[in-house]
Amino acid sequence: MDELFKGRHFDREIIVLCVRWYLRYKLSFRDLVEMMAERGLSLAHTTIMRWIQHYAPEFEKRWNRFARPAGRSWRVDETYVKIKGRWTYLYRAVDKEGRTVDFLLRAKRDVAAAKAFFRLAFRRQGRSLKITLDGYQASHRAAKEALDEHPEGNQCKIRSSKYLNNLIEQDHRSVKFRLGPMLGLKHFRQAATTIAGIELMHRIRKGQFKLGRLGAKGNTAPKIWNAVLAA
Repeated sequence: MDELFKGRHFDREIIVLCVRWYLRYKLSFRDLVEMMAERGLSLAHTTIMRWIQHYAPEFEKRWNRFARPAGRSWRVDETYVKIKGRWTYLYRAVDKEGRTVDFLLRAKRDVAAAKAFFRLAFRRQGRSLKITLDGYQASHRAAKEALDEHPEGNQCKIRSSKYLNNLIEQDHRSVKFRLGPMLGLKHFRQAATTIAGIELMHRIRKGQFKLGRLGAKGNTAPKIWNAVLAA
């Protein structure tokens, strides 16, 4: 972990705190600047912005070593995210227990975008047994084509159910709740990095990581994060 924070002017505890608080709560960069000032620390909001872009992917990678696999029955849907005044599309899936399966930000809502999402989800989670979609035909076609590429894809059932997909639509809210106040989504790549960090915090809150071997049960959040990053 020392190598991860080597050369930084601020202590790693401050960096981790700012990154996880920004991704978890409805705070602006300037809110965090004021909060750190109360601790006697002088920070520029652009410093925290750079920390998010630099550390969110590394934090996600280290937490993923302890990820629990999602279930095999998926609810898939996409939601809208505005970047520099234009709508983009966040593809997301949860299993029937509400655990996050995967997510992918794409510039367009079409067969190619949906197919890229399914390929990513299959690679990370393995083949699903059931995929529940809304009535959008591009998603149905993309799921079928992605499954055709999988050796056991013909064993997966694709279905459409508005009622069952209420679960993923409700789950969108936690992510959109954090994205709503963000006025600084100006670049697609930076937005994708920020969203990945938000999704990580959402998965942590849902208990999707096995931390038993770290002895982290009952510890405070800073101690848990230190244990995960140092492992």
